[in-house]
Amino acid sequence: MVSQDDTFVEASRGIDDDRRAELTLGALVCLVVLLLLGMVAFVLREAWPSFAHNGLAWFGPGGSVDNQIQAIFTSGDLREAAQYTFHAWPIVWSTILTTTGAVVIAFVSALFVAVFIVEFAPDWLKRVLEPVVRLLASVPSVIYGLVGVLVVVPFIGNHLVTQGEKASVTPVIQLSGYSLLAAVLILTVTIAPIMIAIFAEGLRSVPRGWIEGSLALGVNRWRTYWKIAVRTARPALVAGTVLAVARALGEAVMLSMVSGSVGFAPNPADGLIFLFEPSRGLAATIIRNTEELSSPPMKHTLYAIAAVLLFSSAMLSLIGWAAKRPMKRYLVAGGSP
Repeated sequence: MVSQDDTFVEASRGIDDDRRAELTLGALVCLVVLLLLGMVAFVLREAWPSFAHNGLAWFGPGGSVDNQIQAIFTSGDLREAAQYTFHAWPIVWSTILTTTGAVVIAFVSALFVAVFIVEFAPDWLKRVLEPVVRLLASVPSVIYGLVGVLVVVPFIGNHLVTQGEKASVTPVIQLSGYSLLAAVLILTVTIAPIMIAIFAEGLRSVPRGWIEGSLALGVNRWRTYWKIAVRTARPALVAGTVLAVARALGEAVMLSMVSGSVGFAPNPADGLIFLFEPSRGLAATIIRNTEELSSPPMKHTLYAIAAVLLFSSAMLSLIGWAAKRPMKRYLVAGGSP
């Protein structure tokens, strides 16, 4: 027979265990936050000399990025006066073009594919597509880069770029297939499976009764799903897009393999030929120059590039959070997509 004292002791021990688990988890969360803040502070401290020397001109145009990087590295290597002059507009513009193009194409494609998988695909096809999408999302990006080098780049160079177009820009750059177009296509294939998986989960969480009610009123299936399911799942669409953009911003090895790895800003004023011009983004620039960290000015410059990527990711998360706030009214009755 269990006495009241034993029951009280067991209850007290349970409360203590719960409290201990709560404190442990809280300590782990605080540790992660402190590590994150420490990393941000370290990156900003190391990046400050480059930003302090250039000011807002750091983000502007002005000369060849590759020549500036060479001058920065040489000044530290030969123990001369440190050289920090750096105008990053070509690589910033390349990052904007590559990321925007890939995310727009991937978003539209992923949304239609997710709608098809969740609502319109037969059960046997769903059982095939869902594992395939998860597999594609987990493939290392360097594999996609290898496919790009062996298939996409030769196809662009041999079939899409004419000899006249190559000759028209030969004094400035070489059109060999390593291009903005190749980078956008491969990056799209890289991030699209992630978006499909998240979009599909969001669409599945929409209450089935809402869709069936609309169908019962005589609204056709496509219009019902587009106006009700997709509209309700918008928070999931935002979350998937934010995650995909963050992945796109951080891609380095794959982009450096297919984009041409040249510090050149593709110019839309050149017409469609700008799609075939080589470029190099922020992350790929870090990868390309990691062996030059022995030079203090070069190290600070690369940390400045890393700080821009870090700030961009933070702002992206903040924008995504702000964009989802007005959509909460759609989750009151339907749960959290």
